[in-house]
Amino acid sequence: MIKVVATEFDPFLEVQTYQQQQSALKGKYGATTLFIGTMRDFNEGDSVKGMHLEHYPGMTEKKLAEVVAKAQQQWALLDALVIHRVGDVYPDDVLVLVALWTVHRGDAYDANRFIMEELKSNVPFWKKEILADDKTRWVAKNTDGYAS
Repeated sequence: MIKVVATEFDPFLEVQTYQQQQSALKGKYGATTLFIGTMRDFNEGDSVKGMHLEHYPGMTEKKLAEVVAKAQQQWALLDALVIHRVGDVYPDDVLVLVALWTVHRGDAYDANRFIMEELKSNVPFWKKEILADDKTRWVAKNTDGYAS
C-alpha cells in the first residue's frame, strides 16, 4: 500500500493496523523491517525550523508504486507499506515510513534500503526549507544517507 498524506501520522500505529488487516500475511513472514524518517532541525550546516514538501499528485504515487514493484522483482517481498508526508512539517515530525514483510531478514533489510534510496533520488518530492532567520531555500539534493 502506498499513501501520500498531508497530516501527521503515527508510524507504529500504521504498521500495527495494516499488519492486523492483512490476514494473508499471518504465519507467512519471518521478518518485518521499518524505516521511519523524521525531520531534522539542521541541513547543510544551517538551522532549519520547518519545511514545506510538495509533490505532483498521481505522479508521485505512481512512481512510489514503481519503486516498490522494482524491489519486489529483486527481493522476496510479501507486502509493503509506504507512507510519505507532504505539506508543512517541523523538526521531529515523521516524514516517511517504509515497512516491509518478508520470509527472511536479508530480503527485508536490502529491499528497505533500496526503496528508501530510490525514493530519495527518483520520486518527485520538492522540499523548501525555512531557515532559522526565516529565509527559505529549495533543497537541491538529498544527502547520501551517511554522516559526514
